[in-house]
Amino acid sequence: MIGIYGGTFNPIHYGHLRTALEIKEILNLSEIRFIPCYQPVLKDQPFVSATARFNMVELAIETQAGFICDRRELVRQGASYMVDTLASLRMSFQQQPLLLLLGMDAFGSLTQWSRWQTLFDYAHIVVMSRPENPQIALTDFFKQRLIKDIAPLKQHTCGKLYFQKVTPLAISSTEIRKLFLQENSPRFLMPDNVINYIEQYKIYRNFNADQ
Repeated sequence: MIGIYGGTFNPIHYGHLRTALEIKEILNLSEIRFIPCYQPVLKDQPFVSATARFNMVELAIETQAGFICDRRELVRQGASYMVDTLASLRMSFQQQPLLLLLGMDAFGSLTQWSRWQTLFDYAHIVVMSRPENPQIALTDFFKQRLIKDIAPLKQHTCGKLYFQKVTPLAISSTEIRKLFLQENSPRFLMPDNVINYIEQYKIYRNFNADQ
């Protein structure tokens, strides 16, 4: 089984990394593919280039076995629609179960995504929930796909919905950007080699931290 973890990663931090590691171990995934978004559709375009964000992800995961930085959205360019990304991945991994990993916020806005129902034709969706997350009301569409244990994720290549609790780490990319802007240290919130990269290229200087 392969995990698919998309996002702007602006910048990547230990909240992303710890969650991915827990999911990989709990679900016994062969790998997790981090896919930096080239051009978000439901968010403003990040101030930081897609190439720089890709480089930060590569640095962050370089020592972790089974973590891969996938550049397919950067190569494709244009608006980054996850349904197109999953279609591309399905062509590469025709027999493997693909698990699209989403946080609760992303799942809450899923019905705003382009061709969101088609996502299930290419992958399972695993929602990474925190213990304090309230129960959400599911529509019949989601209830028909909801499973309570992980066995069907292995038995089918796509089509299921599963909720997995993960350790909450209240780390925010927005707050990290503000730390850099204020010339304060984000150490222990993210890998040191990513911090060094950001400082070397002055990535988060003279910009709006909310972008």
